[in-house]
Amino acid sequence: MSDELEAAVTQFLNDYKRAMSEYEKGYADADATLSIIDSHVDELRDARE
Repeated sequence: MSDELEAAVTQFLNDYKRAMSEYEKGYADADATLSIIDSHVDELRDARE
């Protein structure tokens, strides 16, 4: 795995964990959480290419 992809995966996992934690604590609704996760998935895809 390239350094750039590895960094993107690490960032995605950290952001995912943060988004889910905020959702579980009631700070964000499901739609907002999915929107955040979708944007991070897009960034991960871009790093892969």
